[in-house]
Amino acid sequence: MPPVELLSLLAEDSAQIREEDHLQRVSRYADPYLARRSAGQKHPVEDFLFTYYTQKPGQLKRWHPGAGVVLTGGQAAARQGWKHYRTLDDGELASLGLAAGSTAVTFDRAAFPADRKEAVAFAGVILRGTASRPAQFGCFGLHEWAMVYRQDKFDLRHEYLQLRLGSAGTDKVVEDNKIRCTHFDAFRFYTPDAIPLNEFSPSRESQRHMEQPGCLHANMDLYKWAYKLLPALSSELVMDCFELSWRIRAMDMQASPYDLAEWGYPAIPIETPQGKASYVEYQRNFAAEATALRERLALDLGALADGVQK
Repeated sequence: MPPVELLSLLAEDSAQIREEDHLQRVSRYADPYLARRSAGQKHPVEDFLFTYYTQKPGQLKRWHPGAGVVLTGGQAAARQGWKHYRTLDDGELASLGLAAGSTAVTFDRAAFPADRKEAVAFAGVILRGTASRPAQFGCFGLHEWAMVYRQDKFDLRHEYLQLRLGSAGTDKVVEDNKIRCTHFDAFRFYTPDAIPLNEFSPSRESQRHMEQPGCLHANMDLYKWAYKLLPALSSELVMDCFELSWRIRAMDMQASPYDLAEWGYPAIPIETPQGKASYVEYQRNFAAEATALRERLALDLGALADGVQK
């Protein structure tokens, strides 16, 4: 006997409510970005999740109920052509009390692992590995400062932001503090003179061994791992990760060397003891939130394998 997938029927009115709620939730962030893009405007904080990560606003607005959920009616009809969805056969329809020939779809549990095998495996390695390590809270956001260290020497200029302490003041902060970044996707943007100042030498190859749960960028990346696993995950979980990432980005930039006061983001002056203490408090709170989300993501990853009854 072939394995039987465990399915649950979501009522059409409940699906409609969840889909509408999701669209409103995403639109709060995506619509201002799309309006700015159309007007040729940029925002140093609020554009980031739509420009750094590969998930586009239109993709994020698509609502997915997650693995094992069956949709009917209009939601099912709309998704019949969507990738990694499949229609139910008559036996499955009957088991759910649906008439033969009814339009019903669910996540395609068989096709998804075949198409996304590497992504699923790597996400699992990163999530489990990060969760297994102790959190570090001594970086103080200096990765952003290292990205502009000795910018005059390298003729680096942000096109529309100024350094809060100027070039010399920024360089002094870098030189007066230990830089302890463990995240490759921050480290790779360092200026050449900042690279040897970092206590660690993260690389793409060592990423799976170095990610740790205190890192702001590792916690922001929970959004990346979540959307890469769509539609196996629910869009609600993806948006929980997105909103945490949004708040982390705001704090990360407040602690950066840039002057963002005119954008409505007051500085967290990490060059002072008070600023460092504030940074660590935010960092610890974000780490606690990220730990809970990381556990949810890991559970859903496990369910991809366990959701079929042998």
